[in-house]
Amino acid sequence: MYPNVQAYDRGVMFNPDGRLFQVEYAKEAVRKGATSVGLIGTDCVVFVAHKNINEPLAVPSTIQKVFRVDSHIGATYSGMVADGLHIIDTARSSAQNHKLLFDDVKSVESLSKQISAYMMQATQYGGLRPYAVSLLLGGIDNQPRLYEIEPGASFLGYKADAIGSGKKMATEILMKEYKDNMELDDAIALGVKIIKKVSETPLTEETVDIGYIQDGKPFTLLTPDKIKSRL
Repeated sequence: MYPNVQAYDRGVMFNPDGRLFQVEYAKEAVRKGATSVGLIGTDCVVFVAHKNINEPLAVPSTIQKVFRVDSHIGATYSGMVADGLHIIDTARSSAQNHKLLFDDVKSVESLSKQISAYMMQATQYGGLRPYAVSLLLGGIDNQPRLYEIEPGASFLGYKADAIGSGKKMATEILMKEYKDNMELDDAIALGVKIIKKVSETPLTEETVDIGYIQDGKPFTLLTPDKIKSRL
């Protein structure tokens, strides 16, 4: 006879069907988060993210969804804000430590693996909960790369990907309209189009973050006036 089913709800352990309920709950939190999109272009990686601002008195500039991790790596997240900011800081620290120790930048794949391993710890020990966040981590080392890391700590490489509440619709649009070797402006335009489609309210320069890495250039985060011209 199985133990009380609620026991599997309270800790990170498998139930008899091989499910981790806490990880599934974390994934559900991600599905309720604002949508973020990442795309690989000819010589670039682009991030476009929706900032879901529900508080009328909130200052939009204090909310950020696209981040510089290193000069050649950027990231965006969907899910719980605190978890997302913590994972971004962890990724930054890892990239900086690698540069100090080896006098070289860390590869996008290596950083993705390390963050995945870090998040996995929260799925293995009692007293912890999984991080309720999915991360899109991308950049250029010897070529453009984009990875998704999800609450269960698995990571997978993509040409283009979406996370958050609009993932299903965004993925359908990407499957139809994404093309290999897209130029930077075309990739940004497709990302903005997707966020417009999945958003329930009209977009403004204050509710969207856009960032990109282009080959030979450092990570760039667009200012509100430059975002406005692309909406």
